[in-house]
Formats: sequence, structure tokens, C-alpha cells
Amino acid sequence: MITSLLVANRGEIARRVFRTCRDLGIATVAVYADPDADAPHVREADTAVRLPGAAPADTYLRADLIIAAARAAGADAVHPGYGFLSENAEFATAVLAAGLTWIGPPPAAIAAMGSKTEAKRLMAAAGVPVLTIGERPTEADLPLLVKAAAGGGGRGMRVVRTLAELPQALASARAEAAKAFGSDEVFCEPYLPTGRHIEVQLMADTHGRVLALGDRDCSLQRRHQKVIEEAPAPGLPEAVRRDLHAAAVAAARAIGYTGAGTAEFLLAPDGRFYFLEMNTRLQVEHPVTECVTGLDLVALQLAVAEGGELPEQAPPSTGCAIEARLYAEDPDQDWQPQTGTLHHIELPGTVVEFGTGAGPAGLRLDSGVSDGSAVTVHYDAMLAKVIAWAPTRPAAARLLADALTRARLHGPLTNRELLTRALRHPAFLAARLHTGFLAEHAAELTAPADKDAPLAALAAALADAAARRTGLPSGWRNLPSQPQLKRYRAADGSEFEVRYRLTRDGLRAEGHPDTRLVEAGPDRVVLEVGGLRRGYLLARYGSAVHLDSPSGATVLTALDRFPDPVEHTEPGALLAPMPGTVVRVAAAVGERVTAGQPLLWLEAMKMEHRITAPTDGTLTELFVGPGHQVEPGTVLAVVAESVVAESVAAEQLTEQLAEQAAETT
Repeated sequence: MITSLLVANRGEIARRVFRTCRDLGIATVAVYADPDADAPHVREADTAVRLPGAAPADTYLRADLIIAAARAAGADAVHPGYGFLSENAEFATAVLAAGLTWIGPPPAAIAAMGSKTEAKRLMAAAGVPVLTIGERPTEADLPLLVKAAAGGGGRGMRVVRTLAELPQALASARAEAAKAFGSDEVFCEPYLPTGRHIEVQLMADTHGRVLALGDRDCSLQRRHQKVIEEAPAPGLPEAVRRDLHAAAVAAARAIGYTGAGTAEFLLAPDGRFYFLEMNTRLQVEHPVTECVTGLDLVALQLAVAEGGELPEQAPPSTGCAIEARLYAEDPDQDWQPQTGTLHHIELPGTVVEFGTGAGPAGLRLDSGVSDGSAVTVHYDAMLAKVIAWAPTRPAAARLLADALTRARLHGPLTNRELLTRALRHPAFLAARLHTGFLAEHAAELTAPADKDAPLAALAAALADAAARRTGLPSGWRNLPSQPQLKRYRAADGSEFEVRYRLTRDGLRAEGHPDTRLVEAGPDRVVLEVGGLRRGYLLARYGSAVHLDSPSGATVLTALDRFPDPVEHTEPGALLAPMPGTVVRVAAAVGERVTAGQPLLWLEAMKMEHRITAPTDGTLTELFVGPGHQVEPGTVLAVVAESVVAESVAAEQLTEQLAEQAAETT
């Protein structure tokens, strides 16, 4: 019987496991790196043990420190969560050797699936269809996908469309895989750009019973990482669904699996499916399965680890559940991760946190952050998972999109707008899903939002005045006077100058002749435009003003009325888009480069990010090298456009000739 459990992980998954432990009366132990000292999972645990350092390699990936923490805290079981050491057979072996209960499959099963190449060999022997490519890819194999043999989450994966791209893709994938998983082994497989990513949730006990607990569609991905998942997978013919479940069960039986696991498949447009990999742990997207089955998968994991027996049959699935992963990232800038302070996170209408809830429909929030949390470069950029369930798929999609629209998210930029557009897109609602969905519809999903930023700026100015006024409203005058003036900048760089007066006859705002002020307070402003009322909730953090309304969110930066002169960055300068470490440089000063050519790579949030030449030209300055740590806005390099570079070169040549002529005379 488990009495005290340590979660060898952080953030959202640690909180998720702790919730079930509280329900079952099991004491909880957290581990934390220094950046997580005040994280929610640390505050919620009964006991917390520090892992000195910040980088995962020094903390959450140190098996010896985690086992020592379990002993120090008196834990008798270890749950690995997902990521980090969750699929590390050596860690599982060490946990068992320490006399602790391991909440996961046997180390041998983890090892069997730990290498995707070995897993494919085993699955082929078990009669499960697999995708393969020979050791030396040819033109006939294109396009292909380079994948890390260990780990997942999109790290160590590259799409290759020409054989000329293959060497660089292999090198980049190996480097990223080595940092993420401790192994640089990679392999190639056929790339099906319009295939669907379907997975089957498995649960197996030590009594020989293996259950398929339904399926999920995880096709909406960016950078080969899942963004929106749902259960059950829509539009599958029942024969295909039945065969998928049977193949997943066969895969688990082939390696003597126990506990929770997921068999992942690629469903081709012609209806055939192929085994991709088996994740020997709980998946990030497990909540959608819990919402449609009513099961607590963590509770089942614990029961299996204690020797319990599963029921003879899986419960039926009811309705539909859809999960959206909320990331601190900018979809418009190649999904660049964002950092900073998350001042406020609120999801109105949430029915339950980390649980299945009750009733035919509802909202669930699984998050590893809270108000004031720091979003750093050390860990994944996911802030939260928002899950909606309903009797039908359209109802679940509508509920989730509305919840995301109404969420209050104050801090780093997020992918919220893209998620809501994807959930409302006709192709998504028609279940025309495939792994290239986000790329195919990128123009629609990332187009500038059609919001009335000038009206939001007026609301911000009125709220600011309300916060500072005493007695009469700021701007109110008995006699005509100069209008009140405020300036704001929107996230896209556009600026707005707000001029208004508050008179006996009401609001007089330049550029808004048909606007009436209904209510103005420091935190709430209501305006009426053409007979329609629009309400804004406001919050300020320094110069940043966040405005939330039922139609969406707007972020403005308050500007000085008389700004100081601004220093201009040199033309062609490449600035660091995020804090990170330079891991590779691919060009030298004086080299001619072409637009889009990779110049260097930054590592941040477990991923490598390419910095490319903005135009054809010459690399005239390079200020960093491998190992350099940079902050956002750091000038990394300068690329002079071809015309400019040629002009500079001509001037230099002219000067040299003049000097030579002077020496001759």
C-alpha cells in the first residue's frame, strides 16, 4: 500500500498527480529546481525537496538526486509524470533497486520501446504495421522525416524534402536529441504530410489484462508537437477503430506491458495505419480520455502499481472532449517561445481543475502556473491545458473556443488567438484533420486580428483617468479647454493618440463621434457605439495595459506624451528574439548570404531556434559564438543588403586606390 508518493517532475503534471493522491489519502512529495522554488506544485505538496540548480540536466534529469529526495522525505513510491526521466529504463531500475514502488511499466518494457528503431522491429515481429526506410534514403523516399530514436515531443525531428537537405537535418536533429534525451541516435521514415496522428490509450495490470481505453486524434501540431487533441478520434470507420485498438493491445502484450501507456499510429489518407511509437507513460493529452470515460487514469496507475486488477472490459466513451494547449509563444514569428512574468491567469466558467468533473458538459483546467509565475527559458513553454467536454463534438469545440476567448491571460504573448480560430475553422468542424492542418491554414489562423484597437485605447485612457481622479472626473471642464491626451502602442507596433473631453453633454472623443461613455472605473469601462454596448475589463502592469472583453483581448503599452529620442538599431541587425544560448554558427564575417539562410541557432525551452538572414547580402558583423548566452534584443549579427555591401566595398576599393596613388606620387 502506497502511503507517500514523490513526483519526479514539475508543473502541471505534478499538480495533476497530487490531486489524485489527495483524493486517495496519499501524502505528496515535490522536487524543485531553483527557478521553481515558489511554483504551485511546490506549494501544494506536503513536502518539497530542493534540487540545486536551474538547468534540467542538473536537476530534474538527475536520477540520483531524485532518489535521495524520496529517501529524505520518506516517500515509498515514485511517479515520473511525463518528459524528463519518465521513459528512462535506468531510472526505473534505480527506483526499484532503492526499494521504492515505481508507478510505471517494467524497466524491460520501457527499454524495449525506448528506441523507436528497436520498437519498430518488435512491432513488425508482432504483426503490427510499421513505416520504414532503408539505411540510405533515395529520391524515391522523399519527403522523409528525421526522428530521434529516443524521446518525443517534436524534439530531434526534421522534415526533409530534398536529399541535399539531409546532412544538415541529420546534424541538427542529432544535436537537439542529444541535449533533450541524452542520445543522438536518429533515423528516417516516410513523411505523410496529410496523415492523421491517432493514438490509443492503454492500461494493463500484472494479472495479464490489457485494456484499450479509447482513442484520440492529435493531428493538429506545430513543430511536430501536439496543440489540439480530442477523444474520440472523429470520423473513424468502426472497422478501422477496432483494428487500431487490437493493434495497440497486441503491441502492449508483445513487451509484457503494465500500467498506463499509449500506442501512437499514423493513419494514411487511404485508410491504412502504421505504428509510430509507444509512449511508456501517461500522456499530456490524457484528460480528454478521462472526460469521455469518467476514469481517473492516475488512480488506475496507482492501483496497478499496488497489484490491483483491472475490470474485464473498458467502460464506454460518452460524448466528446477537446483539449487545447496554451503556450507562451508567438505563432506569427515561427512559434518563438516567450518569457516573462505571468501576472494573471483566469478561466471563467471552469468546472474542475485536474479532474473529470460531472454533468454532460463542462470546462477543465490543468495548469502548472498561477498569478505571478515566471515563464523562463529552462522549461517547456506550455502554460496550461484547457479541456471542454460535451455530448457532441461541435458543442465541445464551441465551448472550448468561447472559454479561450473569455480567458484573462496577462503576461507573455500566447497562442490563444490561433487556438480559437482553429477550433472555429470550418475544416476543423468538418473533421478534415491531418498533421499539416496548421500549416495549410496558416494564413487564416495567424492573420491580424480584426479588433477595434482605437476604441480599446480610448477605454484605456478613460480607465487611467478614473484611477487618478479625485472629485470631478479627469478631463471635466466647465469651460472649453485643451482635450486630454494619451498615447498607446499595440502589440503589432501601431500607435494610437487618444484625445477626448468629458463635458456636461458627455464624452467628446476625437475620431469617435458616435461613442457614448456609459461607465468608467479604474478596472472597468463600458462604451456605447452606434447603440451597441462594449465592456472592457482592465489591468495594468507597469506601462502594459491589458483589456479583456467578450470579443477578445487587447494589450497596449502606455507611451509618454513627449517621448525621448530613441536609439535606432543598425539596419540589417539580427536581434535575439528570446533569451537563450548560441549552440551553432553556420556563417562567417564577409560571407555572402541569401534571404532565409540559417546563420546560427539559439537553444531555448528545450528546442533549437534558427536565426536566418533577413535578406540577400553580406554578413558584415558577428557578435556571438557557440556557448554565448544572450538576452532578448541582443544584437547577434549584421547582414548588409547586397546593394549596400557593394557600395561599401566600392568605397573601400576607391580609398585603397587613392592611397596607392598617393604613395606612388
